Amino acid sequence: MGLPNIELTSFWIIMFTLLLGRKILFVIPAFILIEGCLFGFGIWWVMYLYAWPFLAFLTWIFRKQKNVIFWAVLSGLFGLFFGAMCAIPYMVIGFFDGGIRSGLYAGFTWWIAGIPFDLLHCGGNFVLMLALYHPVKIAFSYLKRRM
Repeated sequence: MGLPNIELTSFWIIMFTLLLGRKILFVIPAFILIEGCLFGFGIWWVMYLYAWPFLAFLTWIFRKQKNVIFWAVLSGLFGLFFGAMCAIPYMVIGFFDGGIRSGLYAGFTWWIAGIPFDLLHCGGNFVLMLALYHPVKIAFSYLKRRM
């Protein structure tokens, strides 16, 4: 939380989807609910209701990929476009407040203002995936053998 948009959530959602399979359907809602309880249920929380499941869905589609570069790029692209996905509630609020032009303006300006943070999110996700993918995969394999 010390650096803006540098986080492990994207990494863990990708890894848990790859390593736990369909059990991710229980992990993500629990994570979203706990995060809301800890930090409050603001408009930012609504975005997580579709952003994190979308990342798990993308991961599930490409689950047979074994290349760490692929996962780093996917994670980075997700970070880059995270702000655009998060602009959706602002578009909806703007739409109800002043019509379609107002909604598009609200969402677009919110997204554009956040591009520097999306770039940090992209870079952080890419580097974290490169650094942690193999160690976490090895640790999970070890734990699986021990159980």
